[in-house]
Amino acid sequence: MRVLITGANGQLGSDIVDIFNSIHQVFAFGRDTLDITNIEEITRIAREIKPDVIIHAAAYTAVDQAESNLEDAFEVNAYGTRNVAIAAEDVGAKLVYISTDYVFDGTNDEPYSEHDVPSPLGVYGESKYAGEQYAASLCLSHFIVRTSWVYGKYGNNFVKTMIQLGKERKSIRVVNDQTGSPTYTVDLVHFLLELIESDKYGVYHATNVGQCTWYDLAKAIFEIQEMNDVTVEACSTEEFPRPAARPRNSVLGHSAIKRNGFTDLPPWREALECFLKI
Repeated sequence: MRVLITGANGQLGSDIVDIFNSIHQVFAFGRDTLDITNIEEITRIAREIKPDVIIHAAAYTAVDQAESNLEDAFEVNAYGTRNVAIAAEDVGAKLVYISTDYVFDGTNDEPYSEHDVPSPLGVYGESKYAGEQYAASLCLSHFIVRTSWVYGKYGNNFVKTMIQLGKERKSIRVVNDQTGSPTYTVDLVHFLLELIESDKYGVYHATNVGQCTWYDLAKAIFEIQEMNDVTVEACSTEEFPRPAARPRNSVLGHSAIKRNGFTDLPPWREALECFLKI
């Protein structure tokens, strides 16, 4: 397949490029080579390449900064996604839009279903949900893939931050009242590989299986790394106020993966061990 990837230099996009390159014909674009907010540019490039699939991983991901930069967040996450969806429909390409757990407010007691109505807490989630709506309404052959707590070998993430802090300090305080599912980029990419081969369009939740708090995740990181001299102390969200509110429960249920017969992602602890032992 001919696969056009936006956000190709990002944490997830970089792994998509690496893994897809050995299987598909990849056309990778970062923000330095493709401005998704320019409808003429993305349309022209799509018509030149004629991709079978567009994986739209480009996003404004600065969650806290988005609270004071609403226009920038919506320009990229909403209107940029609108442009990509229009371009995908124009050339008859499948569209994969990477979305987020932040479209939910976190008040559910149970994991969120693909059919639960989004209710974002902040600008970042609102802009990503707007992007979902554009993707769904403007491109017939669309997949919306929500994920959460992503980490991998590229870019900055919680796992790398914890390891670095563990080298600098003997005691670290980590929030223990936010629950979610860590997601290893490599596992998510392998799911995307399987997904694009199908025509089972719609919304998917794709995270590593299981759930934990940030505190649980930090403890697991230091256990696997055998950094036994580091003490992790639990604290509350209120003790670490941030400009953007975080969902207390962002666990995503995987009913669409199961219903459509796709291979589910491995358990989060198993995935973390794979990443840390590379």
